[in-house]
Amino acid sequence: MRTSRRWIAAMAAFALAAAACTAKVEDEGKMPDVDVRGGEAPKVDIDPARVEVGTDTNTVVTPNVNVVPDSASR
Repeated sequence: MRTSRRWIAAMAAFALAAAACTAKVEDEGKMPDVDVRGGEAPKVDIDPARVEVGTDTNTVVTPNVNVVPDSASR
């Protein structure tokens, strides 16, 4: 419980600090000029892991449960 209260308090402090800031963009800027050429993917030799899948039969002991209905629910 204490950790969540600290987390909420920290987030509230961050939200207040972020809301108090103002930013003014003076220069929009522009994207750089980029020359793009085609290429090819590298050749990779992969040896996959060997995986064996099978099934086993197991017996699981479960408890016996007796359900007695409440007389008020009838």
